[in-house]
Amino acid sequence: MIERAERPRQRPRANSRPACAVLLAAIVVSASCAPKLRPPVETGKRAPDLVEVATLDPGLHLDIRYATANNFVGRPVYEEARAFLQRPAAEALVRAHRALAAQGYGIVVFDGYRPWSVTKLFWDVTPEDKKEFVADPSQGSRHNRGCAVDLSLYELASGREVEMPSAYDEMTERAYPDYAGGPAEARARRQLLRAAMEAEGFTVYASEWWHYDYKDWPQYPILDLPFSKLTRARPAGF
Repeated sequence: MIERAERPRQRPRANSRPACAVLLAAIVVSASCAPKLRPPVETGKRAPDLVEVATLDPGLHLDIRYATANNFVGRPVYEEARAFLQRPAAEALVRAHRALAAQGYGIVVFDGYRPWSVTKLFWDVTPEDKKEFVADPSQGSRHNRGCAVDLSLYELASGREVEMPSAYDEMTERAYPDYAGGPAEARARRQLLRAAMEAEGFTVYASEWWHYDYKDWPQYPILDLPFSKLTRARPAGF
């Protein structure tokens, strides 16, 4: 009986099913063992006092894009179209809104307090070359502290939002508060908004004309509370 020569054993191909299965299992194990990112832990902060801005002045308009699919994520990330700020920031916002009435404008709010988990989502879905437009969740956001507000202007006469040098959440140089292009009228409105906000203790973010931080933001903790956990009661004394 003639024996057939034994074929030399071949190394498994890099894309063979067993190798892929082993690699996939290693990735899953690695991911499950990796520490889960959590909100930064801070001490010595003021007790939160978040108030719903619309309860302070009915003239404040809301356009909460993150409760709709009309945002850069492409789907709702809030279950409710509501906006909150820490009380001193909310009251300062109302003062700015009322001061703008003399120029024929009111404030429209896109976003206020933002749960930390939403900040992490924004960071995860944003390309690396656009990270300047989102907050690093490992550091937390001033939105998470209830001391940042995204806003624009609307015309008191018509109720329509005004044109600005860029759209809200546009991740281009047109979003910069010192962008020199676009219609002169849009730049003038951007400056009018800035002057009103700065007069009340807010500072514009260097990459977004619509984002303003309140001066007391370091005093408040990073929060991850959903809107459903926040009170609907009308704040008193304002």
